[in-house]
Amino acid sequence: MEFESSQSIFSQIAESLSEKILKQQYEVGEKIPSVRELAAEVGVNPVTIMRTFNELQSKGIIENKRGIGYFVTEKAIDLIRNEKKAVFFEKVLPDFIHQSELLGISKEELKSHLNL
Repeated sequence: MEFESSQSIFSQIAESLSEKILKQQYEVGEKIPSVRELAAEVGVNPVTIMRTFNELQSKGIIENKRGIGYFVTEKAIDLIRNEKKAVFFEKVLPDFIHQSELLGISKEELKSHLNL
């Protein structure tokens, strides 16, 4: 996994895991890779993965079943979608609108590219 310098590594890993949950590569109730497995797969220190798991657990996306591992919660998909929608409407869409205005892109041009 390649990391960007603009965002913390644990946040980028959390984002990647969240996307995998949305794509149902990890389904609700399914066990996700262990701290050691994921650290080896991604090429980071296990402490970084623990921080990622703590973040996802605090958001209610995963849960720890002691001695067994971490699992995707029932409400994970809704939680992830709601968080991503908020980011989209607060950051992505305003920037998109700003850029389209700067470039003089008409609503008709946008509609033709968005298939609306």
